[in-house]
Amino acid sequence: MTSAPPAPRRAWLLPTLAGYRRAWLRPDILAGLSAGAVVVPQAMAYATIANLPVEAGLYTAIVPMAVYALLGGSRAMSVSTTSTIATLTATTFVSAGVVANSDQIPRDLVTLTLLVGVALLVARLMRLGSLVEIINKPTLLGIQIGVGATVAVGQLPKLLGETSAPTGGGFVHSVNAVIAAVPQANPVTAILSAVSVTALFLFKRFLPRVPGPLIVVAAGILLVAFGGLRDAGVELITPVTRAFPLPTLPSLQHVFQLIPGALAIAVMAFLESAAVARGIRDLDDPRIDSNRELFATAAANVVGGWFQTLPAAGGFSQSAVNKAAGARSQLAALVTVALALLIGLFLGPVISLLPQATLAALVFVAVFGLVDVKDLVLLWRISRRDFAVAMVTTVIGLTAGLLAAVGVGVLFTLILVLNALNKPRVRAEGAADGALTVVLLGPLYTANVLATEQSVLDAADAARADGALTELTLDCSTLQDISITVILALRDLDRELAGRGIRLRVRGLPEPATAIAERTSWFRSLRDDGRVD
Repeated sequence: MTSAPPAPRRAWLLPTLAGYRRAWLRPDILAGLSAGAVVVPQAMAYATIANLPVEAGLYTAIVPMAVYALLGGSRAMSVSTTSTIATLTATTFVSAGVVANSDQIPRDLVTLTLLVGVALLVARLMRLGSLVEIINKPTLLGIQIGVGATVAVGQLPKLLGETSAPTGGGFVHSVNAVIAAVPQANPVTAILSAVSVTALFLFKRFLPRVPGPLIVVAAGILLVAFGGLRDAGVELITPVTRAFPLPTLPSLQHVFQLIPGALAIAVMAFLESAAVARGIRDLDDPRIDSNRELFATAAANVVGGWFQTLPAAGGFSQSAVNKAAGARSQLAALVTVALALLIGLFLGPVISLLPQATLAALVFVAVFGLVDVKDLVLLWRISRRDFAVAMVTTVIGLTAGLLAAVGVGVLFTLILVLNALNKPRVRAEGAADGALTVVLLGPLYTANVLATEQSVLDAADAARADGALTELTLDCSTLQDISITVILALRDLDRELAGRGIRLRVRGLPEPATAIAERTSWFRSLRDDGRVD
């Protein structure tokens, strides 16, 4: 097995081009074109989830992708937006009172994407890359199921011929919109939707290497141009003029109302990007550095925000296509960017012929995979607690909203982490000649020090019940760092043992922790008494 070189030694600019080989050029170009065939129509479709013009999605496939290509460490990850991020954007707009429509990109989108980027940048400056990733799989699964169900139901009115975008209002609102849309359904639109959805599923199942989204989009445009769908009442997307991303100032009208949603989006953007980067990494690729990815994702959003993009993150489906097509560096992403620019500059009138139902079909199929029944079954078999966390997060997402689900999911994770830290990890070795050794098997924190102290006392009491105990040696070799809370707890342990007639000895405390402990009079007296080994 080839070991990967350490990530910190890589160049900060264009790190994936370090050591570039000429033989990689052709695979990178083909991979960029293949990914573009998926990411461009998919990004435009995701923009409609938030009731935004398709240009917003097109811009998201240009600016953030180019920025990540310059700074990111994953060779094959394709960065634009995802169904989860688009759905959270829609929910954030609704909760903040922002009115979005498919005619014009609101300046509040600039504000939101900039806030996401700033939140990620602050997390990078505080080196919180590893901390953000503690959010566990059950929580993420619950959020993804909530997103999948909400978005899938929210697309049904468009699949039936309605123009409303109820996703931002949540699952219940979307269900009501579907009920209201059924009596007014357009038969031709419904047939087009059914055929499009079926075709996309068939491509995904039997021809995964074929760019199914591009073929379905092209077929929809041709049917409008030559098949008379417009005369049959099939709704088209809002006309697209020449689409080129230009800088725009943010709006400060709803900035404070957008902050909670921006924080939730920032968490999910980094989690999705990190998961995709690790999931598609080859064994001989450089290791993924969480803090590098955090900075690259932050920069993609900060720069992209000024150009009216949706919040950006690594997308699994487009990255998988990129990887399968042979991408060896982020040059493939730059090829995708060039393709998206050409489409925006020269194919606006053609894109304007796209049926709204076709984009809705793309979104419906894309989010269908988020409802991962296999993972739920696996959780049920392995851990009923983790299954409960996933289901509670899902129910909250479907009832109280997806922003609440992200917040509760983060809270669940913190509770589980604190619960794990609170568990004492000690091993009592056999007592002999009135002496007992207790080994600390892990570090001590504020969260677990009191429970650990009680475990040591319980071990001492158990040994006393079997015979006389006069000395207890505490092996502290795992304590590379020590806080005042831990020192005070050890002092209390010394006093409690002394009350039982037991002498405490401290063994193996590493030098850094010893240097801190010696600043206290208690530890100095312990050392002077010859009880520090």
